[in-house]
Amino acid sequence: MTSDPRINSLMDQANQNFLKKRYREAIRFYDEILSTNPTNLNVLNNIGYAQSKLKEYQKAIEFYDKALSIDPNDMSVLLNKISSLRKLGEYKSALDYCEKILSENPDYNLVLYHKERILFSLGKYEESILCCDNILNDYPTNADVLYDKSCNLAMLQRVQESLDSLEKAIHSGMQFKIKAKNSKSFERLRKDPRFLELTS
Repeated sequence: MTSDPRINSLMDQANQNFLKKRYREAIRFYDEILSTNPTNLNVLNNIGYAQSKLKEYQKAIEFYDKALSIDPNDMSVLLNKISSLRKLGEYKSALDYCEKILSENPDYNLVLYHKERILFSLGKYEESILCCDNILNDYPTNADVLYDKSCNLAMLQRVQESLDSLEKAIHSGMQFKIKAKNSKSFERLRKDPRFLELTS
């Protein structure tokens, strides 16, 4: 918060709208703050994040880039930019950012999470599994990562390992049954008795 009550009020209104998923309205309030303080890093990041929630990833990246021109090492902005790049399918750029961060902090799990998903999208399943395993060393019951690992293993036709990982994911969250049923990663397993049992 600042010492300016008007800016604080605008920030409160923006954040309240954001929390209520009224992203365009939140952006309107954030824009008002920028008209007074165009280098407010948090506001630039928040606008980018709101744009990404609207699936306006290119616009989001423009705001992240403005924020990074102020502080090129702001981790929150970097992570948000990686996410938007990944969702745009700009995997090479997203992976470059991941590698830069991981070169200084190889166990940064949030970055590893983005990296494993990017590698999966690039068809680099073995490398993606290594990232998953690295995260699972710290968080062995992380259902999202267990599910992602299962998808990678399925793509490599390592069926039993895939189903073992899927079973752990489903044990942590029933939504993974539905995800697995609808995922192309498990196309070859649709008639496998254990897969059918896990997803029924």
